[in-house]
Amino acid sequence: MRSVLAPDVDFVGVMGTARGIDECIAGLRGMSEHLMRDLVLHARVVDGADAITWFDLVTDNASLPTANWSHVENGLITRIRVTFDPRPLSES
Repeated sequence: MRSVLAPDVDFVGVMGTARGIDECIAGLRGMSEHLMRDLVLHARVVDGADAITWFDLVTDNASLPTANWSHVENGLITRIRVTFDPRPLSES
């Protein structure tokens, strides 16, 4: 993952934010180790330098429909925005 992220990549999601490669990698690692059990891909749409991925983020207790928007410049991801309804996480 590190090889496709811009040094100043900016992540904003429902559960937090990160700036730079190290923070982004740490956040992704934490999510995969403590929250996500699987990911079910439904669609990926690319329009120029932007890509949106629609998937289910599967946890132990919920399946969360999720949208992820990424922006690419010079072959590297510079911005990531992720959104989903977090209420099922607090209900479990």
